[in-house]
Amino acid sequence: MATIPLPSPGHEADFAAPPAAAPSGEPAALFQREPAHALHGFEQAAPNGSEPWRKRLAWLRNLALLVLLPTLAVAIFEYGIVANQYESETHFVIRTAGQSGSTNSGLGQLLGLDPNPTAADSQTVVDYLLSHDAVASLERTIGLRAMFRRPEADPFSRLGADAPPETLLRYYREMVHVDTSREAGITRVGVRGFRPADAQRLAEALLVIGERRVNEFNKRLLANRLAAAREALQAAEAGVNDTQAALGGLRQSARDIDPERTGAARIAMVTQMQGDLAQARARLAGMAAAVRPDSPQYVAQAAQVRALEQQVGAAQASLTGSAQATANGLGRFEGIRFRQELAAKRYEAATAALDTAREQALRQQLYLVRIVEPNLPAKALYPKRLKLVATVFFALLLIYAIGWLILAGVREHAA
Repeated sequence: MATIPLPSPGHEADFAAPPAAAPSGEPAALFQREPAHALHGFEQAAPNGSEPWRKRLAWLRNLALLVLLPTLAVAIFEYGIVANQYESETHFVIRTAGQSGSTNSGLGQLLGLDPNPTAADSQTVVDYLLSHDAVASLERTIGLRAMFRRPEADPFSRLGADAPPETLLRYYREMVHVDTSREAGITRVGVRGFRPADAQRLAEALLVIGERRVNEFNKRLLANRLAAAREALQAAEAGVNDTQAALGGLRQSARDIDPERTGAARIAMVTQMQGDLAQARARLAGMAAAVRPDSPQYVAQAAQVRALEQQVGAAQASLTGSAQATANGLGRFEGIRFRQELAAKRYEAATAALDTAREQALRQQLYLVRIVEPNLPAKALYPKRLKLVATVFFALLLIYAIGWLILAGVREHAA
């Protein structure tokens, strides 16, 4: 059998080996070899056939490294390390004594036509519950730091041993959530703790300090409302006292208990004397026509008229003739009495204003009404392990898919 020379490397495609001698009786074409380039193509077909499997394996390996392993790590961390947190919830509302229980419409609040009168007060209480003053009060009453450092807490969630007040406040605001409904005015307080009893106790303490703050608001409101009315009442009392002192001084200096009645009596006496003088003059005029001027009757009547004239003159002089006259004393007395009446009216008005201010302040007193008492949780609601693991998985999967599409597009353009 003749040997078939093989082509040198690199020249398989240039020529083919000569055909072998065919057996007798058979056509030579049946034993003719295929061209060298056909053999080369067959040899390369086997490796190229496994290329899709390699790509699939690489894709699965990258998916496991970039998506499944990080998700598994997050799941191990959440289910094996992170501690349970229990939430206690309570609801309350701020109301005034004169406010009805009906809620305001959302459209009215939006247009400013039907505002909630206690919305600002509710927001004030909410702001206080999340303030450093509330944290300090809770630390004094229930030991807030100890609650956030329970042995049940994991190292990542536990409050630091030497945490400064700013860190404690920030941690406290992460564990306490306060939300207020603008339409209904109901405030929801959610408190987390590493123990169910801690969560309930902290929620109850928040209600207590909230009620205490509302009472302080009421005291301040009452004091501010009554301050002006009390000042006006004190001024009116001082005016009444001044007029009373002036009136007493006038009576003491004039040595007259009731100058008004004394003056009236003196005026009546002068009027009577003037009447008597007029009658005496009339009788003297009548006697002048009947008797002689030197008759005893006429002389006596004339003497009586002169005496009455002197008495009337002296009485009139005592009424208006000097600084000590009755008219001057009566004028001072009437002026003091007038000021006294004005002071009395001012005092009555100030008293009524004080009563009105007190009633208005009482009607505007704020009250913290508990709607839902703090509950004792039986199941840990936090952390949301399944939700967090699912979020991480789908987020990484989306990022991986976007990156794979971008890389495939770059390779396609490069080819």
